[in-house]
Amino acid sequence: MVTKGEETRAAVLDHAIALASELGLEGVTIGLLADRAGMSKSGLFAHFKSKESLQLAILEETLSRFVQSVVLPSLKKPRGEPRVRALFERWLDFACAMPGGCIVVQAMAELDDRPGPVRDRLEAAQRDWLDTLATAVRIAKEEGHFEARIAPEQLAYEIAALAHGHHLISRMLRDTEADARVRRGFDRMIRHARGSSD
Repeated sequence: MVTKGEETRAAVLDHAIALASELGLEGVTIGLLADRAGMSKSGLFAHFKSKESLQLAILEETLSRFVQSVVLPSLKKPRGEPRVRALFERWLDFACAMPGGCIVVQAMAELDDRPGPVRDRLEAAQRDWLDTLATAVRIAKEEGHFEARIAPEQLAYEIAALAHGHHLISRMLRDTEADARVRRGFDRMIRHARGSSD
């Protein structure tokens, strides 16, 4: 049974994620969030003891939603190439659903040279994501969908870099062809992994 305190915390995190999408993790303060959520600062401190604690909570909730929206549904797809495609397509949908941009991509730029617990959690999440992609590629090789010469870690890195780059460039240029361009790039990677010559 969900308690009133848990309900309040979940509602506050909804506001916090929206703010972080607009302003980045560093831009979310207890004061701004209190205004957005219609709460007092002291009330928020009861849930999040510091700005760092708040940032970690935002990141954890975002990562939990990522797993629920991207990873778990993709793992229900057939083994091999369909699963690799699902992970890529669902990542694009998840990132684009945030009106101000993907919090994780933004945070990677914000925190790459700022040591601390938030950066540590972000780094661990990125390593998990690359491992998930590499495992899906490895299974695609086992299923005979991809050639034996394909290095799973390398292809996983290229897929992640393509998706992250697409997110940043498409938001900056507002290119209406951006989604088509990134999918053509992904399809080219998949054809190469299959060993197709076209």
